[in-house]
Amino acid sequence: MKKILVVLVASMLALSVFASTKIAIVGSTTVLPIAQQWAQAYMAMNPDVNISVVGNGSGNGIKALLDGVADIADSSRWMSDTEIKSAISKGLFPFPVVVAYDAIAPVVNSDNPVRNLSLDQLQQIYSGKITNWSQVGGPEMPIVVVTRDNSSGTFEVWAEKVMRGALVKPGALTVASNAEVVRTVSENKKAIGYVGLAYLQSSSNISEVSISGMRANVQAARSGKYPLARPLFMIMNGVPSNEIAKFISFGLSPEGQKIVAEVGFVPIYEVK
Repeated sequence: MKKILVVLVASMLALSVFASTKIAIVGSTTVLPIAQQWAQAYMAMNPDVNISVVGNGSGNGIKALLDGVADIADSSRWMSDTEIKSAISKGLFPFPVVVAYDAIAPVVNSDNPVRNLSLDQLQQIYSGKITNWSQVGGPEMPIVVVTRDNSSGTFEVWAEKVMRGALVKPGALTVASNAEVVRTVSENKKAIGYVGLAYLQSSSNISEVSISGMRANVQAARSGKYPLARPLFMIMNGVPSNEIAKFISFGLSPEGQKIVAEVGFVPIYEVK
């Protein structure tokens, strides 16, 4: 009898494991803190749901969605024409949801006194026309340019709004995430990089650089007045349903949007 009970209990446990709903989220390292915190909060309320979150770039997330590997793609940019055509060719219907707003902020090492640059100066620094900090009111030292890889949505927004057709200079340090930008700039007083809002406070040794006197903040990001303001997306294949719809609804709820603010981004509406 005891053996039968053990077998029954084991079977029930096995069924409960297999019955759990799994959601795979892949993509933007900018959206990563939001996705991670939403996932933790949602799983705490729904123990039968298992949510995995991977941050490897917006482009990789969208590819994973279109390949059927991910249920949700985190993206810090809108889909490209090529990605949309790929989705159509596969009979897919990408459904984007704006989950937060962000503003990309240029950052320098805190030992560097430069605190304001124009978009033109940023373009010239990143294209290699300006090579020394003394050319923009800083100390006499060469500029080390830190940028993101091509799969990054942050890079694509930077390329569109800052570079405007110009290419990033050869020899620029290319890193894979916002966190890597922060680490690299915090360790090199000659460096300049760019990160999403949530990463501005992640190190005491980096400082924000305003753009023509305008800083990245909540009001500027939500209004779109800041030059590098942008929406942040979660993209699904078709209108979400079942557990994915419930997860997204949680994220858009006041509780979910409070988490957006807590991790350093801009909620889509004011929350108290």
